[in-house]
Amino acid sequence: MPLTVYGTELSSRLLLGTAQYPSPAILSEAAKSSGASVVTVSLRREGIQGETGGRFWSLVRELGLRVLPNTAGCHTVKEAVTTAKMAREVFGTNWIKLEVIGHHDTLQPDVFGLVEAARILTEDGFAVFPYTTEDLVVGERLIEAGCEVLMPWCAPIGSAKGPVNLDALRAYRAHFPDTSLIVDAGLGRPSHAAAVMELGFDGVLLNTAVAKAGNPAAMAIAFAQAVEAGHAAYGAGILEPRDMAVPSTPVIGKAVFS
Repeated sequence: MPLTVYGTELSSRLLLGTAQYPSPAILSEAAKSSGASVVTVSLRREGIQGETGGRFWSLVRELGLRVLPNTAGCHTVKEAVTTAKMAREVFGTNWIKLEVIGHHDTLQPDVFGLVEAARILTEDGFAVFPYTTEDLVVGERLIEAGCEVLMPWCAPIGSAKGPVNLDALRAYRAHFPDTSLIVDAGLGRPSHAAAVMELGFDGVLLNTAVAKAGNPAAMAIAFAQAVEAGHAAYGAGILEPRDMAVPSTPVIGKAVFS
């Protein structure tokens, strides 16, 4: 079954960022290879005015993918809300990946500002995709603010550590069974993506692991395959770990040789 968010059906469960690629051509190749149907774009980083911003926006349009603008680099509610409104005008979409950064080193979200900004934007007609921690109470507050999607991190942005707290992510999935959950930030390897998808998450959003790979297009394919494999495994019913060995060949009723 395809992933549906805010009433829109997406053909892929992989969302791809557009920053840090060696060249526009490599970005384009990676995006196409990934099969992603959504790419994230930072208005603050790329801009839209001037030659560079214009070329980048032309490239994004040529990809033919849905654009999810983000408020990357915003550290206050006012900054994030203003950037979101500008992005809506520039990109012609009410979708916004909401980031309100609270810590410079870890880039951990300011969850208090995040909830406040989410409430302001949803009341203004935005479909908010909040970048958050795996805190259950914060998730509840974001849903109360109008968010239909939650995007918990699995590790700090760009760290490539992968899921540092699988138990917390597992609890998050169990606590929000009817909410679309997309893991955002910290994925470094395709196996990381498969691991979180095996927990029942609905998708992953990543950037650095593909953009900084030796071959971004090949890495994009690897992540796409990992996401699908993890999702299929979860749907098939994964065998839970056991403390004791269990023989795969039954011994009851078998002859005993002395």
